[in-house]
Amino acid sequence: MAALETLAALEGNIGAVGYGLAAIGPGVGVGIIFGNGTQALARQPEAAGLIRANQILGFAFCEALALIGIVMPFVY
Repeated sequence: MAALETLAALEGNIGAVGYGLAAIGPGVGVGIIFGNGTQALARQPEAAGLIRANQILGFAFCEALALIGIVMPFVY
């Protein structure tokens, strides 16, 4: 009977669970950025410099969101 009462118990820091969920968004964003960048480079190889610059900028913004997600459990 005691096992049924503690079925939903969670031990540890809930911030780690929150960060795990928050890391999904930047991970998907980075995948979309580089996937579409690869398609753009295949379609217009002459615009490689501009496409790469935009990829790096988008990647930096996505990773900044992931770093904010790491810090937030400690701020709370």
